[in-house]
Amino acid sequence: MHSLPDPVSQSEFYTYVPIKRFGAWLIDVVVIALLVVIAGLLSFGLAWFFLPLLFLALSFVYRWLTISQHSATWGMRIMSIELRNATGARLTSIEAMLHTFLFMLASAFVLPQTISALMMVFGGRKQGLHDLFLGTVAINRPA
Repeated sequence: MHSLPDPVSQSEFYTYVPIKRFGAWLIDVVVIALLVVIAGLLSFGLAWFFLPLLFLALSFVYRWLTISQHSATWGMRIMSIELRNATGARLTSIEAMLHTFLFMLASAFVLPQTISALMMVFGGRKQGLHDLFLGTVAINRPA
């Protein structure tokens, strides 16, 4: 059975994680935007009539699938961080789906998004609201 790294005695797992999460988010937004452009081109521009819905749908699927497979999105992998569940294991597909849903839900509203950002910066395990609810953490990828 795994366990989460202790933020005091194993602080190296949490060092710079908030900054890396932000960098990963920026990379993921670019990847998702490219997927939206590709979807638009493949549909001869028809998909762009549903741009907000298309962006949300592709964002959800991208995050869910990449977190399900590697416990990290492509942005997270580039930034050398990954998600772990409450026992320290990689996220399952269901956990990845729930994490993605709660992340997107919190991101849709200013107050939860602000609270999450502050929790990530000042919390011991650098967890956002969605992480705290699920018991997940983002950590520096172990060597």
